[in-house]
Amino acid sequence: MEFPADFREVVGAYGAVLIDGHLCPKHPAPRLLHDLGTSTRGSPELRREEDMSEHLPGPAGPGPGNAMPVATATTGGSVFLRVPDDAGSPWRVGTQEVDGPAWTLYGMTFGEWLPACLRGRT
Repeated sequence: MEFPADFREVVGAYGAVLIDGHLCPKHPAPRLLHDLGTSTRGSPELRREEDMSEHLPGPAGPGPGNAMPVATATTGGSVFLRVPDDAGSPWRVGTQEVDGPAWTLYGMTFGEWLPACLRGRT
């Protein structure tokens, strides 16, 4: 599985750092503290235990239509990339707040969503 270029560009340039004091993307490299593999393996089980998976648009994981957890917020919320159903479709960003099971799917790619998020528009 290959993540979208805009997401790879951000994590490749900055790694798993705290962005603007509230967003920490996970990096695919397994040697890092906040690596994507560990969070991906842990998230589906954690969400099932907390009964949160029913609020996602599909299962958490790498399959088509699934939600891949790729970042956390200091508020405890999660950021996901929704894996496209087909190779020609764009990856979309979704968020889930910690204080409730609400899931928001944005009609934008990670490269569009990140600046909007940092400006407080998402």
